[in-house]
Amino acid sequence: MKLYNSADTYDNKIPSVVTIGTFDGVHIGHKKIIERLLESASNNGLESVILTFFPHPRMVLQQDSGIKLINTIEERIQILEKTGLDNLVIHPFTKEFSRLSAGEYVQQMLVDSLNVRHVIIGYDHRFGRNRNSNITDLASYGIQNNFTVEEISKQDIDDVAISSTKIREALLNGDVTKANTYLGYNFMLTGRVVRGKELGRKLQYPTANLHIKEDYKLIPKNGVYIVKSNIDGVIHFGMMNIGNNPTVNGTEQTIETHFFDISFNLYDRKIQIELLKRIRDEKKFDSVDQLQEAMQQDEEFSRDYINSMV
Repeated sequence: MKLYNSADTYDNKIPSVVTIGTFDGVHIGHKKIIERLLESASNNGLESVILTFFPHPRMVLQQDSGIKLINTIEERIQILEKTGLDNLVIHPFTKEFSRLSAGEYVQQMLVDSLNVRHVIIGYDHRFGRNRNSNITDLASYGIQNNFTVEEISKQDIDDVAISSTKIREALLNGDVTKANTYLGYNFMLTGRVVRGKELGRKLQYPTANLHIKEDYKLIPKNGVYIVKSNIDGVIHFGMMNIGNNPTVNGTEQTIETHFFDISFNLYDRKIQIELLKRIRDEKKFDSVDQLQEAMQQDEEFSRDYINSMV
C-alpha cells in the first residue's frame, strides 16, 4: 500500500476507483466496502484509493467536540495496510479546505489529483462547503468529468454506523470482547512506556506505564484487562489496569501493564497492546495488602484464560 499525506502528492498516472470516509475502526462493516473497492479496481484495471481526512473534521470545525476515535491515525494506517488496498490518501483537513465549494472539491481532489474514473460512496454522503451537496450532485459532476458513481446501499451504510456506535459503546462499557467481535481484530492501545510511580514494582508486579499522546484516542472503561503484545517478534501476555489507583489515592488516569514472565526493560519503548478480555472493575481496597492479593487473583485468572486460548 502506498501512503500519501496529501491528495496533491498522489501519483495519478493510472486512473482510480475511490471511496471516501473516516474508516475509524476499519471494522467488519468497513471491510465490506473495501472489498467492493478492490473488486471494482481489479475488474476495471484501476488503482484502488481510500481518501480520508485528518484531523477529523469535527476536531477542526468543532474544537470543543471532545470526539474520541477507535483508532489513532497511525493505527488506522496499520490496519488498512493489511486489506490489499493500493493507495491510502490522508488529506489534511483545514478550515480553508472546508470552504471549498462542491465543484472545487470534485475538480481539485477527485479529478485533478486522483484521476478518478469511479467513486463508491454511501447514499448519505455530503460534501462541499457546509456539506450542502449529496450523491445526486456527485453523479452530475461525474457526467461532466467522465467518472461514474456507485451507491453503497442504505443497509450497508447503516451497518457501518451501527457497528461504529456499538464498538464505542462496548469499549466505554469495558466490553472489549464485544468490541473485538465487531472490529474483526483486537482493540489496541499504542504508546510509549514512561516512568510512573513504580507502585507495581513495590507490590512485586512491575508495570509498563503507557503514555498515549493522541488525546482523541478512545480509552476503554477503567478496570483490569487481559492483554497481549508483540515485542521484538515475541508474543507476551499480561494484565492491564486502566484507572486512577484509588487504593493509593491516585488522581490521574494511568494505563499500566504487568507482563508475565518478562524481565527486560521497556522504558521509553513504543509498544502496542491488544486488549483481550476485561476481568473486573477497578476497586479501592482497604489496604495495599488487599490490593496485592487481588492482583494475585487477577494473575491466576489471566493465566488460566490465556492457557485456554492456546
